[in-house]
Parts: sequence; C-alpha cells; structure tokens
Amino acid sequence: MLLTTTVLMNVDYEVLGVVIGNKVRAVHLGKDIMAFLKNLVGGEVKEYSELLKKARQAAMDEMVEEAKKLDANGIMGIQFASSQVASGMAEIIAYGTAIKI
Repeated sequence: MLLTTTVLMNVDYEVLGVVIGNKVRAVHLGKDIMAFLKNLVGGEVKEYSELLKKARQAAMDEMVEEAKKLDANGIMGIQFASSQVASGMAEIIAYGTAIKI
C-alpha cells in the first residue's frame, strides 16, 4: 500500500474517503514515576518516547486496515494528531484520504 503525507499530482486516482486510526496508550505506573524523576533532572524521557512510538504505529496500522476495507491501495495526505488524555496516557490519531490508483 502506498502511504504518503503529500497529495499526489499527475496521477489518476479514485478518492474512496477519509480513513482514521486512533489509539490511546498508557505507561506502567513504575515507568510514569521514572519519567517524573527524569523530568526533575532533564534529558530524554524514553518511557514517553516509546509510548508515543508504539501508539503512532498502532494508529497507522488501524488506518491502513480501514483503507483495506475500502479496497484502497494507497493513503495520501496522512497526518497525525496527539493529545494527553491523562498523566502518562496519550492518544494518537492518524488520518488520511484512501485512494485507488
């Protein structure tokens, strides 16, 4: 499947609709405490970086599955949005336009 953040130019395609993937992930309480302590001294908070990486990939996977249900072979204009649901809990949304080339 073709995945792109841009809009395709000079290519004939059929627009099938918007597809969305959405995931909410939380870190383990122990990791949340470690992240808090790292916040005091500075530096990368790997616990949250890993949380967001996994949530982003899961949201992408869900979006691709939704596109496959529409018989799409590509998604263009992919974007991501995120929000903090609670302490140590993040929501990632991936969305784009499903197309058939």
